[in-house]
Amino acid sequence: MPEADFARLPDPGAGVFTAPPQRPAHVGEDWLEPAQHSYSAEEDRIWDDLFARQAALLPGRAASAFMAGLERLDLARDGVPEFARLSAELGALTGWSVVPVPMLIPDHVFFWHLANRRFPAGNFIRSREAFDYIQEPDVFHDVFGHVPMLTDPVFADYMQEYRRAGWKAMRYNRLKALGALYWYTVEFGLILEGEDVRAYGAGILSGPTETVFSIEAASPNRIMLHVDRVMRTDYVIDDLQPTYFVIESFFDLYHQTGERDFDRLYRSLSPGFSYANTAIIDVGDVLQRGTHEYLLRGGRSSGASPV
Repeated sequence: MPEADFARLPDPGAGVFTAPPQRPAHVGEDWLEPAQHSYSAEEDRIWDDLFARQAALLPGRAASAFMAGLERLDLARDGVPEFARLSAELGALTGWSVVPVPMLIPDHVFFWHLANRRFPAGNFIRSREAFDYIQEPDVFHDVFGHVPMLTDPVFADYMQEYRRAGWKAMRYNRLKALGALYWYTVEFGLILEGEDVRAYGAGILSGPTETVFSIEAASPNRIMLHVDRVMRTDYVIDDLQPTYFVIESFFDLYHQTGERDFDRLYRSLSPGFSYANTAIIDVGDVLQRGTHEYLLRGGRSSGASPV
């Protein structure tokens, strides 16, 4: 079984969320590259092939807001999208832009860009040899996975609101807890649409295995999201998630974040996580109690089938 995109996503407790990596000499304090890369014909074909693989899996699994964003931005055009075009279109819709960065960036820089409604996107694309596995998020994960959701006004506001919680997390040394919130919403979030559950998280929608697993598998828990609970919950960085958290709407997600007293929350959090990533706390919030068969068979390292 090929490796899936989940295996290359950053640990929310590392890279962007903790000690800064060494800044390349050619970028400034904002960590922006001077310009978006010029991609070769082969790199454009890699984007097209990745896009085609994911597009075939998304109907009936991806959130309607994500699908609408894909259509509005027309990401199916040939080759890697131009950030300038995306920024102009996003700017007209929600005031956001896409800016090129060379790698994972420091916490304070990441939060500063979010505060100014800029989404930092990796300025490179994986090679054909790394088609199914790459450690560092590339332009496909960042643009295909994240940018369509920035066309939704409420989710776009949530991303800006997240920066406020981020600055406070740095003050209280609780970035790992905040990383769990990002992980379980922005990267691996699910949403109720009528009686159906759909995915809106970029870590799900940019990789084929988790796109199916998160929605259809009996193995994971699916639990309604509460910010305090999520920020006390451990997460998996190199395998499929044992638990996904589900929101009622993007308004619900925004209000749970915007109305939360993060100063008080951070003062109450312990340095470590309180709950395992398989834990069931309040059965009234559980949409599906997972069998955890994938995890019990050893997960990715054992070659276990995810579905």
